[in-house]
Amino acid sequence: MPPKSDSVEGTRSSSLLLSCELIRINIRPFVTERSYIFVGIVLGFVKEQNRPLNTQNVADALQKYNLKKTAVQKALDTLADNGQISFKEYGKQKIYLARQDHFKIPNNQELDQMKKDNSKLQDELGAQKKAISEVEAEIRVLHSNMTLEEIQDKEAKLIGEVEEMEEKLSTLRSGVVLVKAEDKKVIEETYAEKINQWRKRKRIFKELWDAITENSPKDLKEFKEELGLEYDEDVGVSLQSCSELINPGKRRKTAR
Repeated sequence: MPPKSDSVEGTRSSSLLLSCELIRINIRPFVTERSYIFVGIVLGFVKEQNRPLNTQNVADALQKYNLKKTAVQKALDTLADNGQISFKEYGKQKIYLARQDHFKIPNNQELDQMKKDNSKLQDELGAQKKAISEVEAEIRVLHSNMTLEEIQDKEAKLIGEVEEMEEKLSTLRSGVVLVKAEDKKVIEETYAEKINQWRKRKRIFKELWDAITENSPKDLKEFKEELGLEYDEDVGVSLQSCSELINPGKRRKTAR
């Protein structure tokens, strides 16, 4: 909640002091000198709220004044007995309300002026909200843009990447053999052997899995998840796709 202005606080304090002075005069015979200030606080709160309240409502709201529920009840009863506030009983509970004849009721001219003032304030509020929205939008745009330091860092990084690529391109254009034929042969043979091992183990697993689950009442998908098993497709790989990387001659030789 935003802090109240000094003028509002001053008005409220003056109202509270006035309530206390009126109580000092009007109900002095009913309360002690020490407790009349508490009655003034309760009266000020009831008038400020101007709605039906029970004792607990008032006690909860005035905890900052260290007023106990018993003291609040006595203050409300004193104010009601003295005609400062109204009350109505509902069974064992009393409901208290500020007396409406104690409030100044504005006339038609004052109401019209209040409506005009309210309309003017609403227009000013709308203009302020629009200005705030425009500033916030501008801030978001500024935050989305890179700073000069970030631009310089990115430029330096891109320049480095371009130089590295140009160096690689220059090497390729010069006709330099990057991989020797002997090394290439070893790599292809090793790769082909790994593919064969993959295919062999895949076949062994399938035979074992089919034998284990042939008469199993469990759902195979749930059983697989329970055991923590993952198929090739679960991790985004394919034996067929990897096998196609081997040159046709090598594939025929491996198959034989």
